[in-house]
Amino acid sequence: MAVKKAAQVQQEPGIVEKGKKFFRNVLAELKKVHWPNRPQLIAYTGVVLGAVVLVSALIWLMDSVLSGLLSLII
Repeated sequence: MAVKKAAQVQQEPGIVEKGKKFFRNVLAELKKVHWPNRPQLIAYTGVVLGAVVLVSALIWLMDSVLSGLLSLII
């Protein structure tokens, strides 16, 4: 009976084996990623920078308006 129990219990993989498996899976997933080419990357960067400038301007405008209103109230 003890022999069967020992055979049924499998040893838990160690931290090194878990690390190897993790990095193998990471590399497998990175191979599936669609990487943009240079023109796409430049276009996407321009869109992001434009959006950041637009949102920053909106926040500055709202801050200025609300600060002006608050100064009139106080």
